[in-house]
Amino acid sequence: MSLPPEMLSLHKMVRKHYLSLPKGEECQVTYVWVNEGRENLQSKTRTLYNEPAGIRDIPEWYGTDADHSEVTLVPVRMFRDPFTLDPDKLVLCEMVNGKDIPTGSNPRSQCVTVMDEVKQFQPWFGMEQEYILFGLDGEQLGWSPDGHQLQKGSCEAVGADKLCGRDISMSHYRACLYAGVKIFGANSEYLYSQWEFQVGTCEGIEMGDHLWMARYILHRVCEDFEVVASLDTKPIKESNFSSGAHINFSTKEMRSEGGLQYIEEAIRKLSKRHSRHLSVYDAHGGADNIHRLTGQGCTSSFHHFSTAVASRDVSVRIPGQVSRMGCGYFEDRRPAANCDPYPVMRALVETCLLGVTEEDDEKMKEILAS
Repeated sequence: MSLPPEMLSLHKMVRKHYLSLPKGEECQVTYVWVNEGRENLQSKTRTLYNEPAGIRDIPEWYGTDADHSEVTLVPVRMFRDPFTLDPDKLVLCEMVNGKDIPTGSNPRSQCVTVMDEVKQFQPWFGMEQEYILFGLDGEQLGWSPDGHQLQKGSCEAVGADKLCGRDISMSHYRACLYAGVKIFGANSEYLYSQWEFQVGTCEGIEMGDHLWMARYILHRVCEDFEVVASLDTKPIKESNFSSGAHINFSTKEMRSEGGLQYIEEAIRKLSKRHSRHLSVYDAHGGADNIHRLTGQGCTSSFHHFSTAVASRDVSVRIPGQVSRMGCGYFEDRRPAANCDPYPVMRALVETCLLGVTEEDDEKMKEILAS
């Protein structure tokens, strides 16, 4: 049950008192890691007696995986803490098992390896994270007491009769800026309590790190508002609209004069590896996207690859401005809201830059099956 507004206000005033207490030279460091399911985040906090100057100053710690087994938390990227403020830190970590091997459910290290192979291409990424806000009662924010949704707004709408949750979106935006997350923008989406934020432009592995931390900050902000941010692809089954995490991708050649030919060549390669990409573009190996990618609500078909200029109903879109300029980036609209960014980035690079094909995928399946 949610606290009544007057109790929630008192609760925040009491919290502010304790956070204002002096703490000397100590620094609180919150370790953040992705759980075994690759959808949710976990965290725990410890005290350091000096402010860390960089990631190397933060010691490894321990956490637990889904089987309650102990794992080592290896810090990989540090951010400022927007909740307890400087000098406190948020630290994204990899999980490593007792043999110092990254756990099988954590694909970051494999993505790092691939990004190192293609660093000469200077791969840039941006991701557009959609989410829907729900109350603690499980009902979407903005639904009337009789169970009907209030007037459905439109993307980037303005007005209390068209959307709700702006305070949450803007609080998240400001918290990300304070933390040092490379947040690019935010806007309302088609459903009454659906929002989006964009992260990027980031080069290489940085994209995945910043998106995961932006998600963590979103959930923490929602705690303060006593609401839940859902990254489910289609939490409202009766709606045609769903939630995605479209990814923008480019290389140095694509961004240079005449880069459109490199964009079109990359898209041709993507068209030949459609099924492989869908297998990693949501948290459940395609099981979520098959219900999301229906060809309705600005989505493409799950079963068939498509591409066009300035269209939002295709698998991969070339923005109109990119077509006119002859260079830039393309947008892969297939990743779901609950995707893990590391496999998504890795698949794009393998297909577009390393020339991995469907035949290679089949050979790997045979090797694994033997």
